[in-house]
Amino acid sequence: MPVRASGWNVSVEHAYRPRLGMTAPSGKRAVPDPPVSAADASEGTPPRKKRRARSVRPKIVILSRKRTLYSTRRLVEATRKLGGRAQVLDTLQCTMLIAPKANQVLVDGAPLRDVAVVIPRIGTSITSYGLAVVNHLDMIGIPILNNSVPIARSRDKLRCLQLLARFDVDVPRTVMAHARGDAAQLVDAVGGLPVIVKLVKGTQGVGVMLASTMQEVRSILETFAGLGEDIVLQEFVAESSGRDVRALVVGDRVVAAMRRQAGGDEFRSNIHRGGTGEAFTLPPGWEEVAVRAARIIGLEVAGVDFLEGRHGPKVTELNSSPGLEGIERTTGVDVAGAIVTHALELSQKARAGWTRPRMI
Repeated sequence: MPVRASGWNVSVEHAYRPRLGMTAPSGKRAVPDPPVSAADASEGTPPRKKRRARSVRPKIVILSRKRTLYSTRRLVEATRKLGGRAQVLDTLQCTMLIAPKANQVLVDGAPLRDVAVVIPRIGTSITSYGLAVVNHLDMIGIPILNNSVPIARSRDKLRCLQLLARFDVDVPRTVMAHARGDAAQLVDAVGGLPVIVKLVKGTQGVGVMLASTMQEVRSILETFAGLGEDIVLQEFVAESSGRDVRALVVGDRVVAAMRRQAGGDEFRSNIHRGGTGEAFTLPPGWEEVAVRAARIIGLEVAGVDFLEGRHGPKVTELNSSPGLEGIERTTGVDVAGAIVTHALELSQKARAGWTRPRMI
């Protein structure tokens, strides 16, 4: 839905209107009265001076470490195209002032003001500080596209799967255990070899391994135990054949979808790891699953990843800051424009007193 620029226009009128018959103080030249029509004269009111309406362009803040990143650049372009002003802020350069009735976010020592909506692009390497900044903006009352709680849920892969399974969304069988003594029991719990071994927190395929033997499983478990990292074991969906599907959810619809295929002997289909993508039309019912998954986690914008199982889609994870380059270039869809449009709609609803519904 396009954003109507007229929704952001206001009329400003500061015309000075002298009273009829006004005379100047002694020794000063009188200011002549403006021409008065007969109708105005009969009412004793001078005609109003018309001034041009001044357009107020909404300011959209994009939290991003680098303005040169493809996704950030596209969001800036979309904001300008839709009549807004874009301000890119490095999340780590935001200072949080916490005080009774005086909470503020400071940028270069000055309070952040006149913000219509914030679009957070929080990288995994700065998750902790990024969530604090997003939460502080939320406390101040600034509308945010994806607030801190849903972002945190999506970053914790186990928590995300727990919530999805709780509400009957089909996910791969997954197990997590702190005691790593009996690897065979863990493997049996997810359906046997081969298994996927994942770090609880990771992105773009980092920390995701395929183990085909018990020796490989034990070796991986021991390595991550020595590093103090928590891991999960997950069933390997063989019928997916190194493919997965990314659906980009914005609000209550999927705006674009692509199928990703792993390259060569690689089982991870991430485009960042050499995978290829093609535009994909979701089968009946898949869009509903994707939107429902995003709603359960609480995300307004999400990249929802599926595996193509025998009995339908299996949701593997959700990304709260999905990259736009691969899906835009693969599908030709203006995903950035859809995101900015939805952000402006949320801002307008917030100004009207609307509050975001929460499923959980």
